[in-house]
Amino acid sequence: MTTTASPPITIGYRLRWPALFVVLAAEILDLLDALITSIAGPTIVRDLGGGETLIQWLTAAYTLAMAGGLLLGGRLGDIYGRRRMFLMAMAGFTALSAACALAQSPGQLVTLRAIQGFVGAMMLPQGLGLIKEMFPPQEVGKAFGMFGPIMGLSSVGGPILAGVLVDADVFGWAWRTIFAINIPIGLVALAVGLRVLPPSRPNRSLHIETTSAAIAAASMVAIVYPLIQGHELGWPVWCFALIAAGVAGFALLALVERRRERAGRVTLIVPSLFTKRAFTGGVAAGTALFGSLMGMMIVFTLLVQVGLGWSPTKAGVAGIPQALGMVVGFIVSQPLMARLGRTVMQIGEAVAIAGLGGLAMTIRLAGDDLNAWHLAPALAALGLGFGMTMAPYFDIALAGVEEHESGSASGVLSSVQQLGGAIGVGALGTLFWHTLAGSGAASPLEGFRTAATAALLLAAGFMAAALLLTFLLPRRARPDAVGH
Repeated sequence: MTTTASPPITIGYRLRWPALFVVLAAEILDLLDALITSIAGPTIVRDLGGGETLIQWLTAAYTLAMAGGLLLGGRLGDIYGRRRMFLMAMAGFTALSAACALAQSPGQLVTLRAIQGFVGAMMLPQGLGLIKEMFPPQEVGKAFGMFGPIMGLSSVGGPILAGVLVDADVFGWAWRTIFAINIPIGLVALAVGLRVLPPSRPNRSLHIETTSAAIAAASMVAIVYPLIQGHELGWPVWCFALIAAGVAGFALLALVERRRERAGRVTLIVPSLFTKRAFTGGVAAGTALFGSLMGMMIVFTLLVQVGLGWSPTKAGVAGIPQALGMVVGFIVSQPLMARLGRTVMQIGEAVAIAGLGGLAMTIRLAGDDLNAWHLAPALAALGLGFGMTMAPYFDIALAGVEEHESGSASGVLSSVQQLGGAIGVGALGTLFWHTLAGSGAASPLEGFRTAATAALLLAAGFMAAALLLTFLLPRRARPDAVGH
């Protein structure tokens, strides 16, 4: 995905910060929608039906569609103008939130979630691009610095808010309120954005490479679909064949992109990225890292809500130690990055592995009396490790690419973040249900504890793979990237 750098846009000081609010609102909407369905999932299943895999699909459909869309989103902003694309996508995202709130069947809701994820992928790159265009170089770092606290607050408050909204059952809407709450946020952001976002400079001479985009999207679906549905279908041979085809699809994508570049044609991804060990290692490490994070969240929800019978609010509150740990991890990693480089990631990954192992051990040893206080220490360690690993990931993974490759590389890494999450949700969720079905436990709760333990050990395996792959990354981020 090659991008064209836009020249700075002159915008008054008073308008820059309201414009930043609009961009942050988009980030909040995306983060909430990625997190809150795991808390509301069991309630949605009880209301709409859909079987055990629906909880996985509510998250995976969104992240999978976003992963494919992010490869196109930045380029569409270059072609049609970032302001126009941002406002259109914000309007679409808000409308789709209303549609999700009104969904009447599992199929409708999952389909709408997928469309919402794709529209979100059209929205997010425009916001980041607008910040770079609106703010002078000396203020860009300050503007991007707002993202950390906002994401931290959202990760802490989002699951709690989701639990409270579901349990409050306002107007009898229950889970539907987690989507309806996006509507006022989106409408306010649209109203402000129409007034303060600066005009963009579209470049209609650019083109979109649809063939490679289709190959990438099909490969993603081919890997994730059987991971989620395989257990429910009894693992027919075609499930494994489809996964193999998905892996082969990514190899085909690299081949197609190289041929297009040699022919002087437009490419979706800068082909030279495929030849850089540091970058491909970063892609693989990111897939494992975000797979572990998102998969663990699904397992936690299945254990505490379906297994232990906790309410959505109690489940949201129980996750606070992990969310706070992530915030601390982000804060701690910032001053360490310049001195330690990728070692910060490796320390974080080791802490996360210990947290996952501690969580699995706690679940096994606490027995049927398992409560939130038992889980808190391991969750806090887990969050700390995730935060320390995620904070420097993008800066270090991008340190091994050339300046002209950075736009394409950023898009790929953002897509990998979403794809890894979808793979983790599929793999860990499926292992959970498979282990539960074959546990032969003396009590249902013991079966859930056994299933959660197995899935968390797989999450630790994902993180161990990420740790090993981190050694392929550059030792340090670029000096001008640290802290951004």
